[in-house]
Order: sequence, then structure tokens, then C-alpha cells
Amino acid sequence: MKVDRHAKIVELIGKYEIETQEELAEYLTKAGYQVTQATVSRDIRELKLSKVQAESGKQRYVVFQSQEGLSDKYIRILRDGFLSMDMAQNILVIKTVSGMAMAVAAALDAIHFHEIVGCIAGDDTIMCAVRSVDDTILVMDKLRKLIAG
Repeated sequence: MKVDRHAKIVELIGKYEIETQEELAEYLTKAGYQVTQATVSRDIRELKLSKVQAESGKQRYVVFQSQEGLSDKYIRILRDGFLSMDMAQNILVIKTVSGMAMAVAAALDAIHFHEIVGCIAGDDTIMCAVRSVDDTILVMDKLRKLIAG
């Protein structure tokens, strides 16, 4: 149950600008989890969540650990190999420099986007299975930001 709840928390903070523990508890309750403020507080500590300033100016929870884990090497591979991307429902298709698809797919796997279920790479094309259409849009936005720097 705790592992499921933690996965849901990571999903929720990825989708919404959640600013407070109370707000997080409300989202979890709507998702069918019965939680107390103490449980949410403990989950935040165990997941090593941090608050950062969102584009809207509000504070929001993020999984800080995964941002630290983004090695310059993986970002460099993404930037060097990436050409374009497009979506077909919940499938993200990424075009790369010839011969770079496997390296870019491996970089995506190493970054651990929660929204991406898995990737298949050819020579210059990657197909990523994404959890939902909304998540595909979210991943595309994250990739644009990573590649732009």
C-alpha cells in the first residue's frame, strides 16, 4: 500500500502544482487513499520531496533526488542526438541523428520519467509508450526544457 501511495504522490506532484501537505492529502483522498497529515508528512520525508518555486510563482513539491540524478552525460546525449518529437495519442515518437536512437533511449531510461512506461529504439527513431495523452504532453514539455537548457 505504501509503495502504491508513494507512486501516486510522485505522479500527483508531477501533474499538479501542489504547495502544501493538506493539498497533497486532498489529492490522495480524491484518488482513493485514506491518509492523515502525519502519513503525508512521513511520505514527504521518505520520498525526499523538496519545494521549489513554480513558474506561477507558487511553491510546489518536487522529487528533488531525481533532478540531482540527471547527469550532465544524459542531458548531453539528449541534446546531441535529438532532432524532433511528435505524439500519437500516448505514443511519443522521437527522431534522432542517425545511429543515436539507442543512446537517447538509454538516456531517457536513466532519467526515469515516471510518465514513460518504456521505449523501443531503432536507428534514428524512438517510440515511447506513455501512460496517458496528458502525460505525453507533459513529457514533451519536460524534454523541451531539458534540451533547451
